[in-house]
Amino acid sequence: MSPRRNRPKAADSSGRGAEDDRSGRYGGWQSTESWQGEEWNVRHVAGASAEGKTYRCPGCDQVIPSGVPHVVAWPEHVGVDDRRHWHKACWNARDRRTTRVRRSGNSPRF
Repeated sequence: MSPRRNRPKAADSSGRGAEDDRSGRYGGWQSTESWQGEEWNVRHVAGASAEGKTYRCPGCDQVIPSGVPHVVAWPEHVGVDDRRHWHKACWNARDRRTTRVRRSGNSPRF
């Protein structure tokens, strides 16, 4: 059996402080990031919290399957109706992505 840890919860080994580690009902933590001159609320969602739901990632236009950990982001000045679900890698690469919609060859073009 391992000994009990007597460390304060103010900062963990990842460097995040207690104010950024707001665990909520989605099983992840939430923070605020700056992107394109705006402040964005970013919530990291655990895979177990996303069970039974699928989303389409705006970064790659692919489906985020049920049960996959991902990121939910929305601008700080708008409501939660404008939340978008991103793959973690797509959110991290959002500055390197183009705005061109990528679809498979047989999908309809609207």
